[in-house]
Amino acid sequence: MPDTRPLSAAAVQTLDCRGITKAFGGVPVLKGISLALEAGTVTALAGENGAGKSTLMKIASGLYKPDEGTVTIRGEHLAAGNTQLAHHLGVAIVPQELASIPEMTVWENLFVGRELRSSLGLLSRRAMIAEARRQLQDFGLDLDPGVRMGTLPVGVRQIIEIIKATSRGAKILLLDEPTSAIAEQEVAHLATVVRSLRDQGVALLFTTHKMEEIRAMADRVVVLRDGNLVEDKSLREITDDQIVEAMIGRELEDLFPALPEAGAEVVLEVKDLVVDGRPPLSLTVRRGEILGLAGLVGAGRTELMEAIFGMRATAAGEILVNGRKIRRSNPAAAIDAHLALVPEDRKGAGAVLSMSVLDNATLPRLGAFSTAGWINNKSRSTSVGTVMSSLRLRSRSLDQSMETLSGGNQQKVVLGRWLTGPVDVLLLDEPTRGVDIGARSEIYRIIVDLAAKGMAVIMASSDMPEILSLSHRAFVLREGGIAASLSREDLQAPNIQDRIFRHASGQEANSTKEPRHGAQ
Repeated sequence: MPDTRPLSAAAVQTLDCRGITKAFGGVPVLKGISLALEAGTVTALAGENGAGKSTLMKIASGLYKPDEGTVTIRGEHLAAGNTQLAHHLGVAIVPQELASIPEMTVWENLFVGRELRSSLGLLSRRAMIAEARRQLQDFGLDLDPGVRMGTLPVGVRQIIEIIKATSRGAKILLLDEPTSAIAEQEVAHLATVVRSLRDQGVALLFTTHKMEEIRAMADRVVVLRDGNLVEDKSLREITDDQIVEAMIGRELEDLFPALPEAGAEVVLEVKDLVVDGRPPLSLTVRRGEILGLAGLVGAGRTELMEAIFGMRATAAGEILVNGRKIRRSNPAAAIDAHLALVPEDRKGAGAVLSMSVLDNATLPRLGAFSTAGWINNKSRSTSVGTVMSSLRLRSRSLDQSMETLSGGNQQKVVLGRWLTGPVDVLLLDEPTRGVDIGARSEIYRIIVDLAAKGMAVIMASSDMPEILSLSHRAFVLREGGIAASLSREDLQAPNIQDRIFRHASGQEANSTKEPRHGAQ
């Protein structure tokens, strides 16, 4: 839980940004921002992608030079763009793209540039390994300091970067989107680390757009919107709805669109599918229906989606689309049967960030735009342009690089590239992960519109409001099987979130008549 102790009247102000203005290419990014941090507090810097959060952090850490304004660190003025002075004064930033060296070991990463030496001036490898092990244990990490950094999960590497920063005397720690690429169980560990550092007097600032993380880690929330600071309050003084409304600049009432009526025709039928050696699983999805998949990490949601699409090998079972059996474990056969998959890992498996919007949007259906090995650029540009316009993609042109788009617009491209051809079954794995709250409402509209046009949709999500508001039905998965089948009426019950958690964690048996590993 966040610290709810009242701040002392004599609280020590460690970082003070005043009147910060910054523009890139004549486009204003920050417009006179003033923000102060105090020792022993955690501040969440919230806002949609493009609000200016990362830019403000980089100015505070000396990476960027502001056009106007001043930065004072522990009473000393920070010369514009002076990273060395910022570091000397105790400021450290852990960026989204971690700065660790994957080819080196953990202890080498912790001591790079400040190696311990013996009285003879020789490197003291044993002392550095012992100190690294102690530091890791202090932060709750039980691992060998000699393992290579590149073999560790992102969440663990991130905490090691925090250890490196604080062991070098950082008293002001800036975390840029610290949970954007880590698993859910690693988020809880990170929250523990953040609270521990706060109790040691460190001032922490982290960027996010996730309400649960703001509540779990922060004492205070500051909201940026379009380069302006629009809210700055203690968490005790503001509701989640007020935070979100400050971020998006409008009421929350229309965040989730109304669900259309689902049809009666079965489009997708899965019979006794055996995935990763788990018991057989069966399900059906009707035309125009959105089937939600809920469950804890490791429940098997992603594995099921990949198995239906043919990306993951299956040992037995049948998959039928519009009554026709398709070949298992064969993505090409799935695409020919008009299935589409939007994967959970948008950056790793869904898009090639170095390529343009047009090239990314062409990838799954390249053959449809080619004749005798030659790509018809006019045809594909017209088709892709029409789809991206319907999805309200915000980009300068189809030639814009994917890596320069916001998370929400990247997701639109990954989804939209399937819509240049026929789709009967749409598989969505965490469709809004890494997407800010404003762009989420557009993703929700797109999903509902596609269902209204007759697509059968399966949506796996860890976001409970998405499951409850976007699903005609929902399955709760546990250990690869269906622990509960919930109707639309069930999903609107007052105690449904507790019920879903109990089913997902095995605390409650299936209350439906459906079998444990099959549901219709």
